[in-house]
This record gives sequence, structure tokens and C-alpha cells, in this order.
Amino acid sequence: MSVSSPSSASSAPSVRSTGTGRPGRPRIGFGLIGPRRDRHALPLDQLEALALPVGDDGMVIGVDAAGRPAVLGINRPSPYEITLIGGLWTAQVMALRAAATGARVAVETGRAHAWTTLAQAAGGGQPCITLHDVGRVPPQGASAGSPVVVVRDCGMRPPRGRVVSAPWQSVVTLLPYLSPVAPRLMEKSGLVGVQRVSPDEAAQIGRIMNLPQSESEALSTLADGVTLWCTAGDRQFVMTQATDAETGLLGAARRMD
Repeated sequence: MSVSSPSSASSAPSVRSTGTGRPGRPRIGFGLIGPRRDRHALPLDQLEALALPVGDDGMVIGVDAAGRPAVLGINRPSPYEITLIGGLWTAQVMALRAAATGARVAVETGRAHAWTTLAQAAGGGQPCITLHDVGRVPPQGASAGSPVVVVRDCGMRPPRGRVVSAPWQSVVTLLPYLSPVAPRLMEKSGLVGVQRVSPDEAAQIGRIMNLPQSESEALSTLADGVTLWCTAGDRQFVMTQATDAETGLLGAARRMD
């Protein structure tokens, strides 16, 4: 058996012109090279014009003091707990907007009558918001393709839930006021929302969340629809503005139910 020399013409790779006067690399199986076009480029000082006015992906829960959208990434690959000391109206807006992101919403409540109209109207006939008695939420089977948000509307002293936060399953606990169980829930939550409370409650919340005095005192004067959202390292006042559809379903923003 004879072996051709590597220097022989038969073993040399073919080289063809690219149309620019320079030899080009062979393109095997990709057809002809198309026309040349200038690359899309943007000066560095103009890049900011392409920025989106949001800080995360998720659902818009309102606008900040500068009128920019405040976005909450509620569908997460890790367990996520939220405690909201506030009104039913805000919790229901959050449930609707969570469903709009594609999440299934399970509401654990002792006042199903307050949620029935919302559950029936959401999802265009699809059961994207389901209602369950307190302590009766079944396993939800959350996954990346089917995230779940559990809203616990169980009064001042919600019992320990059978369904807890898990990957792709966030839990939102609604407390109408600062109850004896609130400090425990706030300390284990990744996010805490506080709406208008009494001055005494505001002072206690300020100590728990380590708030500046000015923000602590402001909690007793917040307008309807305004929430102070707090994490371990950040705080932001947010005004929740309802859409026309949300207003038609839930009415105007209100702190008291």
C-alpha cells in the first residue's frame, strides 16, 4: 500500500478567494459566502439609551419615588419567603400579577368569599388561581416550567403551613397587622413589605428591620397602595398602581379591608 507524501499537491487543502484579494479558509458544507455588511456598532456613551427601566425580571409591583418600575423576581430556583404586613388589596394585585408571569397561584385562606371573584376572573377560564382552606393546600409540584406562588391569607396567627417554600415555589404570607408571630416570619423572609401601621407598630418594625428613624416614622403615614419593601441590604418605597382591569376587579387601592 502506498502512502502519498504530505507535500504532494493532491493532499494540500484547497484555497479559494474570499473576494477581498486574500485567500480564505475553506468553508466545507456552508455554501457560498454572502455579501459583506458593516457590523452594527454603537458608541459607548450611547449604550445607556438601550437600557430597560427595570432592575430584575419578574412582576412589576409598582413604581419607586422616581417613577421607575419596581420589579419583583418572584419565580426563583431557590426557596423564597415574603411577608406582607398590609392589606388584602395589595396581596390580590400581587396574586394577579404573579399569575400573569405564568405562575400557578394557590391561595390558602379562611375567607374564600374575598378571593372567589378574583380566582374566577383570572386566567381567562384557566384555573391559574386556586383557593384552599387553611391547612388544606395540597402539594403543588412546582418546577422551572411550572412555578408556583402560595399566598397565605390566614389572619393574625397563621399556622405553620403544610406547603412551604421550595425551589420554584415562593410563599407570600399576608398579615393584616403586626402580630406576635410577625417577628419570626419577618426574620426568616427574604423580602418584607410594610404598609401603613400604627406608630407603635412602626417603632417595633423599625427595630426588627433596623430601619432609619425617618423611614420608621413614615410607616404610620403611608398612603393607600404604598409599601416599604425591605431586604437584608436594601429598602424601597413603592406605589402600586392598578391597571384598569385590576381596578375594575378589585376597586381602588386601600389599606383597610
